Amino acid sequence: MSLLVVGLSHRSSPVSVLERASLSVDAQNKLLQDTLAAEPAAEAAVLATCNRIELYADVDKFHAGVAELSTLLSQHSGVGLEELTPYLYVHYEDRAVHHLFSVACGLDSMVVGEGQILGQIKDSLALGQELHTAGRLLNDLFQQSLRVGKRAHSETGIDRAGQSLVTFGLEQLADGTPTDAWAYGKRALVIGAGSMSSLAAATLARAGVAEVVIANRTQERAERLVQILTEPGGTGVAARAVDMAAVGTELTRADVVVSCTGATGLVLRADAVESALKDREEPLALLDLAMPRDIDAAIHRLDGVRLIDIESLAEASADAPMAADVDQVRTIVADEVAAFGAAQRAAHITPTVVALRTMAADVVAGEVARLEGRLPDLDERQRAEIAQTVRRVVDKLLHAPTVRIKQLAAEPGGAGYADALRTLFDLDPETVASVSRADVNDADIKNRGRV
Repeated sequence: MSLLVVGLSHRSSPVSVLERASLSVDAQNKLLQDTLAAEPAAEAAVLATCNRIELYADVDKFHAGVAELSTLLSQHSGVGLEELTPYLYVHYEDRAVHHLFSVACGLDSMVVGEGQILGQIKDSLALGQELHTAGRLLNDLFQQSLRVGKRAHSETGIDRAGQSLVTFGLEQLADGTPTDAWAYGKRALVIGAGSMSSLAAATLARAGVAEVVIANRTQERAERLVQILTEPGGTGVAARAVDMAAVGTELTRADVVVSCTGATGLVLRADAVESALKDREEPLALLDLAMPRDIDAAIHRLDGVRLIDIESLAEASADAPMAADVDQVRTIVADEVAAFGAAQRAAHITPTVVALRTMAADVVAGEVARLEGRLPDLDERQRAEIAQTVRRVVDKLLHAPTVRIKQLAAEPGGAGYADALRTLFDLDPETVASVSRADVNDADIKNRGRV
């Protein structure tokens, strides 16, 4: 089996296509289940963020896997396969590992070095574990990608290469003015209460806005975010929660609006903003971080309003300077990819080595039993000594070959050593398979709850 990823992102696709291809949580669940039901795939995980949609799978056939995963992405996103295909990228085996590790480090983000992607990878793994679509390979891969991402942020200055999408978006709204100076004293409306909206609210509070209003379809979540913002030791900002029906009224009072919901349709239409502009003199700043978009793109044409959305951020980030630390992170990624590949190749041969040692133990047990039948006068101590001697002989004979074959299997192209070992010792394929299944079950139990 081999790792395959098929996806599209802000680097490969126009924002308009990426927006249409975005997946709801329900669509992600169904995509994972259908991928696992597909013939080429044994495991599956989906990484869906505001600027990427990627489907990871452990497949036994490359071409069939690419065709199946591409078709599934098309079906569940609602974008026709012919339209979607030109924007899809494919990574296989080590290149797929390299891609995810780069993503985890923020190298592939719209804003280089942003750390939010680690939380999104964590959520992706949690979903795969919850639906039991992530087995040993994807558990290992995603767990390691989180460790690599954390290593990159702790050992380098990649954080200096960029900021979070929220911070970058607010900087674009500030248009050259320091964000704290631009935001100070303003009234902010945040639409949504998820992770991105929560980050936006906290960022605005720290920047010195006078008030943060949270609007969300679920009032309880909005009130919970308000409580976090206003609790002792928090940001100290004045904050309140409102129903989504109150957004029109709040638009007449707000100076800056940030929206990031999971809605599939527009949350803020041009006519609502145009109506709000009639009752205000100050310009209105809008930041849309949702995919698909929350805020009507037609608002760009209105006077007295400035709208920054994912498409605007993509254009702005193309000119953002790259820090020297990026090269150091790339070195970390390359080293970690090599180490991960070696570990996976070594693990691939382990069931065969275990099966070989099991067969040797069975041979020893059979020979000792036959010896006891032919020499019934041996006492217990003598039997134990003979049995231990035979086991030591077998262990010594097998030690060097098994150690060496694990080393060889860890090298690129070493996958064939497991087949050679099975052939040379005529190992029962079912015995090897049973060891592999036990490993998968152990890994599944061990990894549950670790994300």
